[in-house]
Formats: sequence, structure tokens, C-alpha cells
Amino acid sequence: MYPAAKAEFISLTVTDLDGRGYNNSKQWRRQSCWRKWKQLSRLQRSLILFLLVLLLVCGIAMFPTLLEHWKGLPDKSRKDEWHKVVDSPPKPVMPRVLPGVAPGIIPGVIPAPQKQNIPVLPQPPPVKQKKASSKRGPPGLQKKLGNMTDLQVEEKQEPVARSREEAEGAKPVISWRGAMIEADQATEPQPSAREKEAEHEKGDGVLPKPGDTGLQRPVPGINRLEAVKEAFRHAWKGYKDFAWGHDELKPISKSYGEWFGLGLTLIDALDTMWILDLKEEFKEARMWVARELSFEKNVDVNLFESTIRILGGLLSTYHLTGDSLFLEKAKDIGSRLLPAFNTPSKIPFSDVNIGKGTAHPPRWTSDSTVAEVTSIQLEFRELSRLTQDPRFQKAVDEVMKLVHKLGGKHEGLVPMFINTNTGQFTHLGVFTLGARADSYYEYLLKQWIQGGKKETQLLEDYMQAVEGVKKNLLKRSSPRSLTFVGELSHGHFSPKMDHLVCFLPGTLALGAHNGLPAEHMDLAKSLMETCYQMYAQMETGLSPEIVHFNLPPHEGLDVDVKPADRHNLLRPETVESLFYLYRFTQDKMYQEWGWEIFQNFNKYTRVPSGGYTSINNVRDRDYPSPRDKMESFFLGETLKYFYLLFSDDPNLISLDRSTAVSCKAGLPDMPQRQLPLFEE
Repeated sequence: MYPAAKAEFISLTVTDLDGRGYNNSKQWRRQSCWRKWKQLSRLQRSLILFLLVLLLVCGIAMFPTLLEHWKGLPDKSRKDEWHKVVDSPPKPVMPRVLPGVAPGIIPGVIPAPQKQNIPVLPQPPPVKQKKASSKRGPPGLQKKLGNMTDLQVEEKQEPVARSREEAEGAKPVISWRGAMIEADQATEPQPSAREKEAEHEKGDGVLPKPGDTGLQRPVPGINRLEAVKEAFRHAWKGYKDFAWGHDELKPISKSYGEWFGLGLTLIDALDTMWILDLKEEFKEARMWVARELSFEKNVDVNLFESTIRILGGLLSTYHLTGDSLFLEKAKDIGSRLLPAFNTPSKIPFSDVNIGKGTAHPPRWTSDSTVAEVTSIQLEFRELSRLTQDPRFQKAVDEVMKLVHKLGGKHEGLVPMFINTNTGQFTHLGVFTLGARADSYYEYLLKQWIQGGKKETQLLEDYMQAVEGVKKNLLKRSSPRSLTFVGELSHGHFSPKMDHLVCFLPGTLALGAHNGLPAEHMDLAKSLMETCYQMYAQMETGLSPEIVHFNLPPHEGLDVDVKPADRHNLLRPETVESLFYLYRFTQDKMYQEWGWEIFQNFNKYTRVPSGGYTSINNVRDRDYPSPRDKMESFFLGETLKYFYLLFSDDPNLISLDRSTAVSCKAGLPDMPQRQLPLFEE
């Protein structure tokens, strides 16, 4: 038998020198981390703290953008509802061919007598809300001050509207975030060949003849000028009801946005109201300008934006009406903008405090954009002519003389930025006709015309720029061989084209009309078709802000649009160029293109409570994702050019007399009541 095993133990005692025992507690771990932090060098600790602070600042800066994006995301249930109602895929559009659009009834437009069996959609009953009288608005006008959201209002309206629709046999109302679009407008089917033939037999339509381009014939019974007037009244109603006296309308939320607090939309729309002969609306707006508009405010304004929207709007209205009120207001704001030119280089700062009389560059740079400092000349020169005060013209002429002599250009093309201290171009090697440089080229030509075609320096710079564009930026897309204007970055070509570039067809046509080479008109026509295709090839028929053209052999669309570039801001550039092309060529095709674009604005951006909204996604017919903002230039320019495009009266804003303006004060070459080419 073996003896029992003996258990042997070794006892080890570790003494904690600092009197503390390890117990795996959180306190011990915190002390350990702190000891490791203290062991880092001061440089390492400073670097870590700097990175943490930088991340915090970036997070704070990005939060508003992310919040706005989250707000704009569609609700899944609403999107599903749209898919149930709208299920018609887009049809490809061939160049120079308009898709058929069935005649529709635009609210407020009275068609000519004819047989029509189009159901009238009942309007939902008004929602009772608490309203307070607006101190800034015209008599009887009230603003909404309640906190009820559009979705809440819509939930109350939809059951009533749905029951009325079922009772009367009308089509349902499709809604997104409070903006309702009539189903007839949103998905209007194309007329069949049999329907067209039946219309022809009745004498209500005309069948295309062999060899026709396929363009849609004018729709009988719809007065396009009246349609534009109705669109303006609808947009103006939203502004009056929810944003009177403020800068911009937010039509979805039925509220307003403030930029400078100077009534931008109202002032920008003054000349449009006069041209459209909207007397009551103009009378109300004039009363506000006389009683409420004051520039004695401690507020920073952007020199460029306040010049083209406020100064340009006031000068245009003065020329149309001869009312000295608008000239006095123009002189006031013009004088308050002059401190922007008090820089070492005479290149103006971007921002001016019109109350304090001080100016400064943006907080993040000492640069100004080339487009901004070279696109204020028309207004300031005309202000000098009207007031016989040479200060305004002298300030802007010095800018043009400096830019004319600067190095850093590339065959007439200019960089996008210029330093206000040194007066030199910065960010060299990048050339575009899009944002930050676009209107430099446009204003070269218009200043030359405005000055009686005597300033050869301006003409030389313009002609060199056109040649530079043709040599460096013009390419053709695939598969339809569309001529487009790209960008150049340090010798590398990019097929990127902003919607802003669509000013160029109209500018080239205006130059050719004023004696420049006929090939400029040929290029204008090619680019005009491209700008139209930027609309026609999108699912909503509305152009995105930026497109990228396909260069290699490619099937399908000529354009590709990145998700961040799919928004439409109701911009006027394409419509303005269509107006120029139609006025100079009398080709009805340009009116038809414009009419198609106008109808698509009504389909996808019109808000029933009043106003039009910019949208986030032109590629989604089911949910274009409204942005809840109507830019002032929609009333000040886009609708104005639609009206001029659809008019066949060449004397309605003559492009011959109204542009022949002498720069010398006291030489009134422009007849009064004609509109100068401001606000372009």
C-alpha cells in the first residue's frame, strides 16, 4: 500500500510598493489610462487634443447639412403610395423631337371655346388656422403663425378630398410633403395616332406633314401667355400669404427664409409684373417699396447678389415705369455698396454691411470669385448714367481694366478666383464656364453693347474667350453627338457641364445679332439643343444642376448625373437662351421646347397652396423630393423669359433699342420704359 500523498504548497506574497492592491476595478483602469496619458510627450498630447477639437468642429459644421438632408428624406409609406398611383416609365427623347404632350387645363387659364371632356379636380376645403395680421403686408393680408406642419394639414385634408373625388369621379391627388400635384398634370398620357386623326377630322388639330421635324403643334385653346401669367399669380399668392416682405418663400412649410431681410423676391419680381401687365400685384408691391423698404440696416449683404437682384430690379423697374421712386431707392442701395471697392487692389470684397458702411471678404478666404466682381458692371454703369454720378462706373471700370491686364489666363479663359489684396488670380489652371466664372463672359459682350460698341477692349476679351472655349472646352457626346462645354483642370479635360453654362447659347446669339461672326449663331444653335436635352433626357423633364456627358462609344443617354447634382433650382438660363434664339431666328421649335419645360415645372414643382419649389431629384418622377424653397429669380427671371419667349411681339422689350445704352452720363440713348439687360 502506498503512503498517502502529501500536499505541498508554496506561498508567495507580493508587496504593493505604493500601498495599493490590484482588484481589476474601473478605478484602477482609469488610473492606468491616466498614467499612460501622462507618459506621452507634450507634442503627442497636443496633437491628439487638436484632432479631437477638429473632429468636434467638423461635426458641428456638418450637422445642419445632415439635418436638412434627413428632413428631405421621403417617408417610405408616402413613396409607396406614389408608386401605386404613378407607374409610367419615362420615354427616351430623340434630339430635336418633342414628346407628345396631351393638352391639359392649367388652373386659372381660361381656354378658348371648344369641346373638352376633362374632369375638373375639386380643391380640398381650406384648413382653419390661427392667423395674425401682417404688419408688413398689404391691407387684409395675413400670415400663418401656427406650428401645424404640412403633413398634419394634409392628413386633415386628404379624407375630405378623397371622398369628394370618389363622389365626383375625379382623379386622386398625389401628395408629397404637403405639395399636392393633380394626377392629370403628373402623368398626362400622350395622344394616340387615332386620337390625333380624329382631332384632325374635327378641325381641332393638324397632322404632321411628311418631312416635319416631329415638333408638337400648338395646343388649341391654351393661351401660353395667360398660362405664364397664371403661374406668376400662383407663385405670388404663396409669397403674399406666407412670406410677404421677406426674402424667399418656403412653399411647403408655408413660411419664409431670410437672407438679407430686404424683400429680395418682391424687388426681383417688380419688372416681371410690369411686363406681364399685372397691375394689382404691381401696385401692392410698389406700396411696400415706398413704405417699408429701407436700407438703413445693420446687415451684411453679398455685393453681387444684392446688385443683380436689388439694384438691377430697381433700375429695370424705373426704366419700364419712369417712376422716380425706384431710381431713388437704386441710388440709395448703390451708394451703400460702394465701400466694397475700398480694397488695396480695387477688387471688391464679397460682403458689405449696408448700415455701417464697412466691407470684408468671406471669413474663410480673402478671395472673391471672378464672376461676382465682373458681373456688377451693367448696373453700376447705368446708375452713373442716370444719376450723373461717375463714382459707380469708375469703381467697376477699374475692375475690368485690371482683369484685362492680368496674367494667368488661358487663351481668353479666366480662373475662378481673384485675391482682393493682391489683385491677382488664384487657384490657377482651372477653367470653367460654370459657377464662379460664368457671367464674366456674358457681361463682356453686354457691356460692349451697352456702351454703344465703342469699348474695343471688352470686345477683344470676349472674342478671345469664345475662341478659347472652342479650342479647349468644346466636345461632342455619345451617342447623339451633342455639342457641350466641359471644364479644364491643369490640362485635364472633364466632361462636366453646369446648368449655368446654358447662358452661353443666348449670349452667342446676341453677339451674332450685333454683328459678330455668323458661326457664333451656329454654335449657339448647337448648344441650345444640348441644353434642351439636359431637360428632355431626365425622367421629370427638368434639368439637374450639373451633368457629366458620355464621351466614349455609349448606348442610352448622353448624360450621367451624380446623386449630389440631381437638384433643380428653377433656374432661368435655358429659358433665357431659348428667348434669344426664338427672337433672332423665329424658329417655333424654341417655343415648343420652352412650353415643354414650362409644363414640367407645373407638373413637378408647383405647390397648390401657392408658389413653386426647387426639387432634389430630377431623376425620380415618383418622388422628386421638394426642397421647400422658391428662389427669387424664379419670379424675377425664369417666368419673365417664359413670357417673352411665348410672345410674338418683337417690340415687347426690344433687343435692339433697349441694349443701345451709352455709358456717358447725360446721353439718354435708351428710350424710357425700355428694359435694360439687367438681372441676367
